Amino acid sequence: MEASYVFLEVIKYTLPSIVAFIAVFLIQKQFFEQQWQKSQLEIRRLNQQSVTPTRLQAYERVVLLLDRISPNHLVMRLNKPGMQAKQFQSQLIQNIRSEYEHNLTQQIYMSRGAWEAVKKAKEESVKLINIAATKVPADAPAIELSKTILELAMEIDELPTQKAIDLIKREARTIY
Repeated sequence: MEASYVFLEVIKYTLPSIVAFIAVFLIQKQFFEQQWQKSQLEIRRLNQQSVTPTRLQAYERVVLLLDRISPNHLVMRLNKPGMQAKQFQSQLIQNIRSEYEHNLTQQIYMSRGAWEAVKKAKEESVKLINIAATKVPADAPAIELSKTILELAMEIDELPTQKAIDLIKREARTIY
């Protein structure tokens, strides 16, 4: 009888302590989880304040890149009198590659899909120029190649550069 009495006395004092300990533990756990979530939200907010302007600037630069490598604008900007078609083709392609390489780092601020659209637009622009170049003699004046490029561009419903610009605009709108 004595052993059971001692056991009940021990339980009588330890059980409330254990219950109190568990209650305090659960309350503290919930409190620390809430504090952790608040700190994570604050870190995210601060990151967005510093990264969002940079991301928007990257989108602006990529839209400018796409506009500059658009066959329509490229032909008008780079056409010089006295140049032959082969030289002009070379200059157009070199300009596209140079513009692309200059803006290559912007991809870290964009989604993979958006950057893939930029790459595809670049490749399609080069392809369009090369196709046009096959339709014009190499020693023809550059203006003939320009006309052929513009004609081919008009046959396409929507230029790949414009498609990429539209995608970039949609993605940029999700930032803010």
